[in-house]
Amino acid sequence: MSRLLLRTGDPRWPAGLSDLGELADRYRVPSVWVEGDLPVLPGVAVVGARRAGATGQDAARRIGGDLGRRGVTVVSGFARGVDAAAHRGCLAAGGRTVAVLGCGLDVDYPPEHAGLHREVAASGALVTEYEAGDTPLGWRFPRRNRIIAALSRAVIVVEAGAGSGALSTARWAAELGREVLAVPGSILGPAAAGSNRLLRDGARPYLDASDLADLFPECAALSVPAVRPKAVHARDGGGSPPLAARDHASRLLALVDSEPVPRELIARALGLLPSGLAVLLGELELEGHVRNLPGGLVARARW
Repeated sequence: MSRLLLRTGDPRWPAGLSDLGELADRYRVPSVWVEGDLPVLPGVAVVGARRAGATGQDAARRIGGDLGRRGVTVVSGFARGVDAAAHRGCLAAGGRTVAVLGCGLDVDYPPEHAGLHREVAASGALVTEYEAGDTPLGWRFPRRNRIIAALSRAVIVVEAGAGSGALSTARWAAELGREVLAVPGSILGPAAAGSNRLLRDGARPYLDASDLADLFPECAALSVPAVRPKAVHARDGGGSPPLAARDHASRLLALVDSEPVPRELIARALGLLPSGLAVLLGELELEGHVRNLPGGLVARARW
């Protein structure tokens, strides 16, 4: 795969990178190396912890796939955990993604991502401001984060602890006037402490692709399988379920895929009490839409 050096003024130069120089000259990006073909930008950055748990990685994969299917470019940092899951979710959905590296293009880092490197180059691009042979030194990754934010119209923080580097990407996004969103996480552990604080401090919650509809019109309509109404409902004397119940069911199915999702996250997203969620899940399970799993998890039924 060929590698190309782009400089400011090149017609292929990503316009968002020029915004960094307007913040301060020391943030300026004079040139970038590109491997692959740059897709449509700006995109949406999906970032989070390198040591993300299964739920965080599943969420990143789902978000990457949802955006990729809608033709929105997914931007991330090619790191382990959330970043890799977002890239892979986008690629699996047939979308295009941009990976911003903290080293030279010829350096295999992380080493287990060699295959992912080839996939991204074939269906998107890898981008770096560093020269061939530049190793992944620790200070280069926070600096790389400004490029992730600049190439994006919005940044979604999926799972981030209080000291996560993903929070620096969110700070760059705020400085650049980009939208900052965060996926709500459990308050019972430190894994989502940083992303939850973003929400407390004014970031928008991200629950599904429709939360980006004001920035990307292609995200306005969610493709959600219809929930078949029951023929008779004792609570309302028959006919179709109440409108609120249908809306909750459709929203739930948009949140849940084959990968399990915690009940508490679903309840928070839908604004339901545990008792109301239990009733809704029971009905959807009887209709064959979802599976209630041990440990308070829910997944879409396998057809």
